[in-house]
Amino acid sequence: MKRLIAIVVLILPVQMALGDQHNVPDAVTADPDHYTVEYENDVIRVLRIKYGSGETSTKHKHPANCAIHLASTTWSMVAGDGEVTENTTEVGSVECVDAETHTPTNVGDGTGELILVEIKDKGEYQR
Repeated sequence: MKRLIAIVVLILPVQMALGDQHNVPDAVTADPDHYTVEYENDVIRVLRIKYGSGETSTKHKHPANCAIHLASTTWSMVAGDGEVTENTTEVGSVECVDAETHTPTNVGDGTGELILVEIKDKGEYQR
């Protein structure tokens, strides 16, 4: 019985954390004031993202994506696991990341704007 209780105590928090990630909305649903769909098909979705200085979002998720920065600014990101990072982006810089859950804040002095190309999960590539 003690072993069963120990297993439940160890597994339950992990299951709760994973369950929480599944309930996190996508960026456009969570924050339509900052995220606009510019184009979408069955392979990609292209978003325009624009945050004024000091503006923040709600927790949301993205599939794997590539960002093209249209303005320089500094971002604070709270990852889904609570880790906080700060990142300064330059005009024209490009970065690609795997799927993620985060809460971004523009902590820079100017407006942060970027184009985000989200790659929809299509499973295994087929010819």
